[in-house]
This record gives sequence, C-alpha cells and structure tokens, in this order.
Amino acid sequence: MQIFVSGSLAYDRIMDFPGKFADHILPDKIHILNVCFTVNGLTEKFGGTAGNIAYSLALLEEQPLILAAAGKDFDRYENWLLKHQLSLQGIRRISEELTAGAYITTDQADNQITGFNPGTMKYPSLFKFDGVNPRKALAIVAPGNLEDMFTYARTYKEKKITYIFDPGQSITALLADQMTEMLTGSGLLISNDYELEMIMRATGLEKAELLLCTGGIITTLGENGSLVCTRDQEVKIPAARPAQVLDPTGAGDAYRAGLIKGLVTGRSMQDAARLGAVCASYAVECHGTQEHRFSHEEFWSRYHTNFGPPASVTS
Repeated sequence: MQIFVSGSLAYDRIMDFPGKFADHILPDKIHILNVCFTVNGLTEKFGGTAGNIAYSLALLEEQPLILAAAGKDFDRYENWLLKHQLSLQGIRRISEELTAGAYITTDQADNQITGFNPGTMKYPSLFKFDGVNPRKALAIVAPGNLEDMFTYARTYKEKKITYIFDPGQSITALLADQMTEMLTGSGLLISNDYELEMIMRATGLEKAELLLCTGGIITTLGENGSLVCTRDQEVKIPAARPAQVLDPTGAGDAYRAGLIKGLVTGRSMQDAARLGAVCASYAVECHGTQEHRFSHEEFWSRYHTNFGPPASVTS
C-alpha cells in the first residue's frame, strides 16, 4: 500500500533560558519591548508534520512518501530520512530558501517564546500522482503549505484516493469554504478536541453535520485517549500507558502514524486508533518529535499489555 504524507518539514531549534522571562520584562515598558535572553546552548531536532508522521511510519515498517518542500540547509535532515529508508522523491528542493524552522526558547517556568520561519513551507511541493492505483493508496493531508493542502485534497477526490484530513495548525489560515471543501469527501477527519471546536466554528457545521461530509471523525484527547466517531457509533479509545512522560510534543503525529498503519493493514477504524495510541505512547517518552524508538516486538508487546491480543486483519 502506497502512503502519501503531505505536510511540513522543519528544523526545531530548542533553547533553554536559565531564568524567567518575567524577571526581564518591564510591564510599564511593554510598548517599547527590547530584551535579549542569553541561553544555555541550542539543540537542533528534526520536525514538521510530514517528517514526524513519516518517521513513526518508518518505525512501523512502512515507507511513506513525504510531500513537502525543503531548502538549501536540508542535507542533515535528508541524511536522517535516508537512514530510515524514507524516499526523497516527493520532496521539492528550493535552493534559495532555508527549510522551515522553529526557534523555541523556554524559561525555568516553562514559558515559551517561539519564532517560526516558514522558509520553504511557502512553496507547494507540486507532486504528480500519475499511475497511482487508488485501491492501493492512502493519504493524509497534514498542516503545511496551504496550496498543497487544498490541491492534494481535491486531487485525491478526483483520483478516488482515500485521504485523512488533518487541518491542525492551519485551521486559522484556511477560509471557511476551503475547509468545508477539503473535509467533504475525506475518509476521515482528525483533530484534537480544541481544534474540532475551531473547525465547527469555521465551517458553521455541528459534529453530526461534519459526519455527513466525511467517513469518520477521530478526536484526540491527550492523556484521556481518543474518540472515534462514525455515523453509527462513538467509541472511546483509552490512551496507552508510556514508561514515562517527558514531552507530549509530537504525540499527535505519532498517533496519526499508528492510525495509518492500522488502516493500510486492513484494520477497523477503532483498532487502527489503538495502534495510534500505542505509537503516541512512545513519542511522549522523549524530548523531540523524532527521538523515540521501538522494535516490532516492543510495539506489539505494549499493544497487548494495553489492549489485549490484536484483532485479526480483514484484508
């Protein structure tokens, strides 16, 4: 089964400030703010929605195609993807731009100041789907270049390729009619509970009306698991228990990878969501969105511990 993952590729550059921002910001001078925070070094990690989802899919022994744009500084990330047997075929290189980058500074009170340079995320990846067998393909439209999101959703419908619509951080940048068009005809809409409220407000549609547009709705609820809804039923999927919780960042993308793995191997939406829960439990054990590891045996052992023997595959 061919898996297409469109979204973003980005470097996450993480800095720790050994103090509190509040001690250096004068409330009565906020209108002329001018501060400099000296940090304890910088850690660079690989990120972006498409990169994160594809990475966890690689751990699950899949070889998805990443559809995104990358820049002149992409060599380190490229080597990382190749190390995990991930194809570069769907990645458009923009030689005059930097790859998207998030610059995140965290103080001792866990407050964050983030600067985001979209870089090559401003450019569509322009992938052509010639020769793709729609019966042997599954796609996810994750947050990234807006033209990609809109064009690929329309292309998947034209070519009858089942796709998951995941608007996420792009919700506020999409027009209401664009959002409605992209989710209409999708195989699945996935978001967290806050994002679902934003989607309903943006489109003017209640959840029951959204279910008339898409094949199902999965709502992730953090440590409270996830909710799988179809027109016929609503099933609560508990979270899988991690060995420790260090950083929830990236858990949502890992969940999507597990979900996709379940769907491409013929499992029901509910069973696929359980795979998503297990995959997410590994992501929260590490700082960074592509730092977790697991073997085939470890993954299925944790699945069995949390959910019992896996259901048989239907196809």
